[in-house]
Amino acid sequence: VQLQASGGGLVQAGGSLRLSCAASGSILRLYDMGWYRQAPGKQRELVAAITSGGSTNYADSVKGRFTISRDNYKKTTYLQMNSLKPEDTAVYYCNADIAITPWRRSDYWGQGTQVTVSS
Repeated sequence: VQLQASGGGLVQAGGSLRLSCAASGSILRLYDMGWYRQAPGKQRELVAAITSGGSTNYADSVKGRFTISRDNYKKTTYLQMNSLKPEDTAVYYCNADIAITPWRRSDYWGQGTQVTVSS
């Protein structure tokens, strides 16, 4: 199983970016998917998560600016980031709870994509 993240880059404050994360491999079932971020010198933190049924939750710092979504057919999650701030600068990682057999279920991580917001 692999998670391939893309969409990061450099943007000015107030701008937008859209991250994508596609899961591939021998996947029996895809459960929760989410995005985390880690800024230099800080711990990794949850940004947003979405269940297989579409329920979402967000970090307080991104509510109203970021939107997480998913396409279950494509096994892909998206993070639309609007009104970006310099403090959103971090490496963003996607995460997914995946079952590869009825008795084997684990967390998987993508490789990380850099988001840099200039002031």
